[in-house]
Amino acid sequence: MTIDVSRRSLLALGAGLGASAMLGSSAMARAPKLGTQTPYWHRFILGDAEVTVVSDGPLPLGDPSGTFTGVPKEEVKKMLADNFLSPDNVVLEQNSPIVNTGDKLILFDTGMGSSKMFGASTGRQQKSMTEAGIKPEQIDAVVCSHAHIDHIGGIVDEGGKPLFPNAQVYISQTDFDFWTDEGKLGSAAKDFVVHARKNLLPVRDRIVFFKDGQEFLPGVQAIAAPGHTVGHTIFTVSSAGKSFAFLGDLSHHSVLLLERPRMEFSYDTDPKQAAESRVKLLTMLAANKTPVMSYHFAWPGYGHIAKTGEGFRYYPEPMQMTL
Repeated sequence: MTIDVSRRSLLALGAGLGASAMLGSSAMARAPKLGTQTPYWHRFILGDAEVTVVSDGPLPLGDPSGTFTGVPKEEVKKMLADNFLSPDNVVLEQNSPIVNTGDKLILFDTGMGSSKMFGASTGRQQKSMTEAGIKPEQIDAVVCSHAHIDHIGGIVDEGGKPLFPNAQVYISQTDFDFWTDEGKLGSAAKDFVVHARKNLLPVRDRIVFFKDGQEFLPGVQAIAAPGHTVGHTIFTVSSAGKSFAFLGDLSHHSVLLLERPRMEFSYDTDPKQAAESRVKLLTMLAANKTPVMSYHFAWPGYGHIAKTGEGFRYYPEPMQMTL
């Protein structure tokens, strides 16, 4: 085949290539690097309710060897590497849903607050709420899955002043009694007891205790999941026929404690009991195809659990767009 290319066409082509080269080397290359990320919040619809997930920031645990136990450390590192995760530094998220039912604004767990026990990347929940357009004084209820520092650390400020001045605080009585016990200040759990007393005792007059199976707020039901702590609880949140389960710390990791749900976690009060709760409740949620919101899974922590052999697999939900 013969292609007839005129001199005029070649000149035009050359001019076009020259202009493209100029744009590529100057105008296109001069856009400044922004160095910023999107705000740390995400919003979706659940029936008649609106759910806003806010982050308290990443929580690094470091080397997994001393934290995830009961499985050879080489196997743990391989599980992480096979899933494109660092085998040397496990990093958890801290995802708190805020559910707007139309009548109430309900926050689940409050992050680390001012504590830097796990590094400087935590403690941004209040900033995330501001970015999402939610004011602390608008919160009607703070629901605590348990009394560990990364879940109740943001109830009061450094001086003990409540950060959610109009909210009642909901927690299991067994967890409250255990972690505010002055007699445990001399135990290995001292740091957790200190923070629980700091955050829970100043709001003792506004604390409401829920019971297993109780719908203690409209559309919010407690389900006991002991083991991680004595009163650890997960919750189902329902609106207009739609629901999800807020898992708290039922599983800290979407690979390690799902693929091997009987693996033990060093921060569990009773690791054996925690594993039993994990297997039992994840089996139920998978069978019912109930969506889940996990406090520590990759941002924003919303998806589904499916049974696979002896373990489970997590499938993140595609992010919804609200207009």
